[in-house]
Amino acid sequence: MSNKENSGNEAETVIAASVRVEGDFASQGNVLIEGTVEGSLRTERNLRVGERANISADVFAANASVAGEITGNITVSERLELEPTARIHGDIRTKSLVVANGAMVEGRISMEQKAEGGAADRGKAKASVRETAGIRTEGSEKAGVTEEETSRERVTAAFGR
Repeated sequence: MSNKENSGNEAETVIAASVRVEGDFASQGNVLIEGTVEGSLRTERNLRVGERANISADVFAANASVAGEITGNITVSERLELEPTARIHGDIRTKSLVVANGAMVEGRISMEQKAEGGAADRGKAKASVRETAGIRTEGSEKAGVTEEETSRERVTAAFGR
């Protein structure tokens, strides 16, 4: 996330590398995770997941930048960035997705104008990561996107191919 998105006087909640949180974690502010979270994780603002972080939870945020590992579904209402060290084992639902070379996703990706709902099919792009060219997944082979043409254009654009 850009400095502009993280600017302001709002305090950031930090879960340090030595901290383990079990249960439902909710915040109205920015959150930085360096440790372990199990259960559910929700913030109304920005989420940063550090390289050594390990999250076993469904994740909800306005914006997120992930460098660590998440096992669970991710819903980001605006922009999700996956750093080269990101490891995602679950479905992703977001409006905007940036995937760095080296990031790994095992699950389905749904990109919509509104990540939290909206018109049933208007503005929606879905693809199984296992079917999307240029995405590295464990045990998968590269193949072309098999979804309708508009979805293919949006998905391949999101992956920079």
